[in-house]
Amino acid sequence: MMMRIPALPERRLRIHITERGLIMSDSVAKTVNHGTARGAYTLYAGESKASGGGRQKDVRITIMKIIVLILCVLLLLEGIVYTFVMPCLAPVKVEFSGLQNVSSQLLMDRISRVGGATWIQFDSAKVVSALSGISGIDTVSVDKEFPDKVLIRVKERTCVAKTIISVNGSSIPVQIDENGVLFTTSTADVVKDSNIPLVSGLPVENMQVGMRFPARYRPLMEQIAAIQQLPQKYFAAISEIQVVSKDYGSYELVLYPVQSQVRILADRTLDEDVLKRMVVVLDVVNSTRPDVQEIDLRYGAISFRRR
Repeated sequence: MMMRIPALPERRLRIHITERGLIMSDSVAKTVNHGTARGAYTLYAGESKASGGGRQKDVRITIMKIIVLILCVLLLLEGIVYTFVMPCLAPVKVEFSGLQNVSSQLLMDRISRVGGATWIQFDSAKVVSALSGISGIDTVSVDKEFPDKVLIRVKERTCVAKTIISVNGSSIPVQIDENGVLFTTSTADVVKDSNIPLVSGLPVENMQVGMRFPARYRPLMEQIAAIQQLPQKYFAAISEIQVVSKDYGSYELVLYPVQSQVRILADRTLDEDVLKRMVVVLDVVNSTRPDVQEIDLRYGAISFRRR
């Protein structure tokens, strides 16, 4: 008598390939064929999924490489434009500092003749030479800032006195700085400033704007500049300072007060003490001696001359 032994259910190992690694599990299959086919399906599906994920990762890496390459090309083009194109082709940008009385348009007219239109063509030495020829400018410096900017620093002359010179038969007012240089400006404020005295008698008959008068008169300009720094406006009471030349290159001064017919004689040293004495003596003379024509303050003494 034969006994039929029932077939035991077949166990199979299921393998899943995922991004985390291999996951293995066993399960019972009803038939060998069914289990084999299903196991093959599971294995093949995992392989297909892993292969698709790898392709997506490769695509992302390729896109990133392309983006980086494009950025590098753009940076390279920007560097080429910044380094070569702008200095050679872009118009130069000129900025001024220190301007007060000299107009920027006057400076630009001089620069346009010698400077050059672009940064690479801009000749700093020629520009300094051209701007130094303007009488109202004391010093000038030029700094070129890459790639298209030029900074021009100007120090103007400071007017301490004014005088009158003859140009082509016409009398024109000019200013004098502390070093004795004659110059002009585009503003009329200097001419109207009562704290800037009119100085006559200087040897300026054959002088032109931009020239410097003899060195022996420069101490007078320095003395005037020192008095202008005082809080009292002494020169507002003086309409004119006349320089009277003497032998051996010396000179004396004649002061003409405002609203008075009296002349004040002084030596070549003009300081606050002389002006204080002038104010006091004038006050006494105007109130007690109206017939006085001249007051002499030279040599440390005070004397009068009547009409």
